[in-house]
Parts: sequence; C-alpha cells; structure tokens
Amino acid sequence: MSAALKKSSSNGSDKSVTTEEQHAKISEIRKLIGPLPEKLAIYCSDAALTRYLRARNWNVKKATKMLKETLKWRAEYKPEEIRWEEVAHEAETGKIYRSNYIDKHGRTVLVMRPSCQNTKSTKGQIRYLVYCMENAILNLPPDKEQMVWLIDFNGYNLSHTSVKVTRETAHILQDHYPERLGLAILYNPPKFFEPFWKVTPFFDIFSTFLFLLLSC
Repeated sequence: MSAALKKSSSNGSDKSVTTEEQHAKISEIRKLIGPLPEKLAIYCSDAALTRYLRARNWNVKKATKMLKETLKWRAEYKPEEIRWEEVAHEAETGKIYRSNYIDKHGRTVLVMRPSCQNTKSTKGQIRYLVYCMENAILNLPPDKEQMVWLIDFNGYNLSHTSVKVTRETAHILQDHYPERLGLAILYNPPKFFEPFWKVTPFFDIFSTFLFLLLSC
C-alpha cells in the first residue's frame, strides 16, 4: 500500500493575494528586518520571503517574526557549515538520502526510511537531517522551491520513533524550512495512518505526518 499526498495551502486557509499585494508585503518585511550581513541576506530573496508569507497566510508580522527566528537560528546553528565527515556515520544505513533522480516536475526527491535508524544521538540525527535538507535545496533547479519526500515504511514499527527527535524535527522543518514540501509519497505506511488522510484531502501533510509519529 502507498499514498501520494500533496502539501495543502498554508495552514489550510491560504488566501488569494494579487501580485501587487505580494510585492508590497515583501517590501514591508524587508523594512521590518532591516539591513542584513551578506551571509544572511542570501536567505532573504523574494522567493524566500514569499514562502514565509505563505506559511503564515500572508500575515506580514507573523512572517517577519518567523523569518527573524530562522535568521537567528542560521547565525547560531550554521547549517551551511555542516560537512559530510561530521554526519557520515548517521548515513551508514541509508535512513535519509537525496535520490539521484528527480520527479516529473524536476523537483529533488528526498528518500526517508524510518526503520533504518542507527543511532541514539538526537543532536546527530537532527544535524544529519539538516544536512540532507540543505543538500536537497542546493540541488533544486533555479525555478523550483519545493521538493518531494519518498517515505519508505518497510520494516517500520513504533520502536523506531523517538518523541524527542520527532519534536525537534517538527520544529526545525516547520519553522526554518517553510513551504519546502511539495509532495509526500508514503510507501507501505502503517494502518493507523489511514483514517487521517481519509478524513479530508485538505490538510498540511507535513504537520499531520509528524503528529502521527508523536501521538503513537
């Protein structure tokens, strides 16, 4: 059994915003965040600001707060400086990796295999996840903002789930990589997933997937 789930519009209630309004909101955010060092300014392109606005349903104040928190996190965590040698041991079982193929829309495909967890270090697991996200984004075509997740649940059971890691994963991905998930393909998911995607097709698959893991 498998399920292909598209990411719904932000918070399930994205509203229509004209191009002119989008530009005005982007300009407003730029005024609110002020000048930035070049190292951080590269993460504030118009496309990036648009993603933060969509993630907060075009609310400028909420999007600005979210962006500022991400910029602070980037300045402290330095995700772009994580090197392969530092996380290679986390990758030994192939629990997360960027596929060498793309989907029909040219988007990067990130493969996740929850049953292949091989360490107990929360810090190590999160740094490896961030490394994979950064790598996947770097390999997106210039005209693409979102990626595809192929989540293979073969061999999965609840013992593979760490609540602490899942919570931190939710925080990192939702708060610092907004609107990056375009499609999630769940291969052979556990039966307890079924009721959630049958209730309504209009949900944030990212949040729902993490909720399922946390609530089991």
